[in-house]
Amino acid sequence: MARPFTPIGQPARIALGLSFFILFFAVWAFFTLGGFVSKTFLADPLSMLRDGYVLITRFDFMTDIGMTVWRVVGGFVIATLVAVPLGIAMGAYKPVEALLEPFVSFARYLPASAFVPLLILWAGIGETQKLLVIFIGSVFQIILMVAGQVGQTRRDLVEAAYTLGANDRGVIRRVLLPANAPGIAEILRLVLGWAWTYVIVAELIGSSSGIGHMIIDSQALLATGKMIFGIITIGVIGLISDLFFKALNRKLFAWTFA
Repeated sequence: MARPFTPIGQPARIALGLSFFILFFAVWAFFTLGGFVSKTFLADPLSMLRDGYVLITRFDFMTDIGMTVWRVVGGFVIATLVAVPLGIAMGAYKPVEALLEPFVSFARYLPASAFVPLLILWAGIGETQKLLVIFIGSVFQIILMVAGQVGQTRRDLVEAAYTLGANDRGVIRRVLLPANAPGIAEILRLVLGWAWTYVIVAELIGSSSGIGHMIIDSQALLATGKMIFGIITIGVIGLISDLFFKALNRKLFAWTFA
């Protein structure tokens, strides 16, 4: 057994990660192909792959994937553009923190799914409603996490900047932003994963396209293979986006991974 916090090599990390996936699918195949679980309730891996092939070749599932990705990216980008500046302002300026933190702390506990009926009433069932669900689910989390990150900035760096003649804007631009950029990027990576859960909620009601729409349609037909394929597709896309974000962060902020 490795000691706590003892690093392991990249080949071992990849092998261990893949081994759990293999174990997961092996257990799934054992219980479904072995007849221990009815296919009505849980399709086996082979049926799931066949249903997925049918979805892609006959039901234009790639368009559904594209629509879902567009909704996640669109809502997340809008939330980021609003939340990051507010989070920096909250972390840097105590009056702004006193003004906004009580409301933001309250709002972040409101489930985005609860807003779906209201958003349909206000914005209809078009793309605006989907983007707003993701926005509401992401923006308050980002604001608080960025504010907490900025609030932990080393005070000696700030005092040194003022001593050297920097003004308030210079402190934010040349101290707070560079010092916290890696942490803010990591926050965005984590919240992007949450955004994927919100888009499915948005697509389950009042939608005519997207992965969530396909899943709810398949439920009516008891097509568990298609439902599982949709769920796994979300996981695969989310994993790819997470790995991309990690690689981008390593390239932009290489000194934090040294």
